[in-house]
Amino acid sequence: MKIVIVGPGAIGCLIAAFLSRVKQAEVWLLDKDLARARRINKSGVFVQGINGKLKARVKITACASQIKFCDLIIFCVKSYAAESALKTVKPLLNRNVCLLSLQNGLGNVEIISKISGNTNVWAGVIFLGATLLSEANVRYAGAGKIIIGKKDGKITRRMRVLRDVFKNAGFEISLSKKIDAWIWHKLIINIGINALSAITSLKNGDLLKYSEVRQILDLSVREAVCVAEKMGIKLIYKNMRKKTEAVCDFTAENISSMLQDVLNRKKTEIDSLNGAIVRKAEEIGIDTPVNRVLTNLIKIKQLCYTQT
Repeated sequence: MKIVIVGPGAIGCLIAAFLSRVKQAEVWLLDKDLARARRINKSGVFVQGINGKLKARVKITACASQIKFCDLIIFCVKSYAAESALKTVKPLLNRNVCLLSLQNGLGNVEIISKISGNTNVWAGVIFLGATLLSEANVRYAGAGKIIIGKKDGKITRRMRVLRDVFKNAGFEISLSKKIDAWIWHKLIINIGINALSAITSLKNGDLLKYSEVRQILDLSVREAVCVAEKMGIKLIYKNMRKKTEAVCDFTAENISSMLQDVLNRKKTEIDSLNGAIVRKAEEIGIDTPVNRVLTNLIKIKQLCYTQT
């Protein structure tokens, strides 16, 4: 199976490094930055953490046409970068290639399907704690599940092939006929963790040390659950507050992706996380004041460092 991973961030590099050890897979990283691609090509990808240390040589390019063809394209870019990523992979798009979104938030599959015109679009939910310490240098802080499915609930042969490839690489992966429920499950966990960690500069586990922070976490999760229930989404777990806190514990040393973005003065995914809940709530006529405040605070942070 020839796999192209778009985006050499923490998750992209982590997956590429592990898959590079599997004989059934030919793995490529696709970068938008030619100079960075050349550096990573020379240095390789380094992963350290719960599985010890791994140094992997990974094929990487900034030119999709160099790859010629592939069976699967995995999007590991930020949710707001989906459209530009699709332009990058345009030479690889055809009716046979499958597209997999491992992005956070709502709407990613819909954007990829609409722009690409491809019907072989899969959704993925990933529960791995990974931090990009430096270029192509990843700290692997929490090994969790990867869940893949299609919006129509169908499980295809190629999805089963991918599952076997990921399992052989050492990942815990399953296929689901209810991927929408899993997308909302991950969304609500991110809503409870990401914005709060980015505002407070706390690691995931440290969010639970302060009663004031835990109260905000609880309220933001409750609002998101209320929106999901009003929309008829059947969540995987009944008590999402406890589940979110359990994820905080499990990935205690992890620096959330949003906190990483704020520390690096980059654009965040707030619009596809807490911001998405605010928009969905407005559509169905309910209020989500805590998520609105968290969204606005992150946007103010972004505005401040992008204008300086």
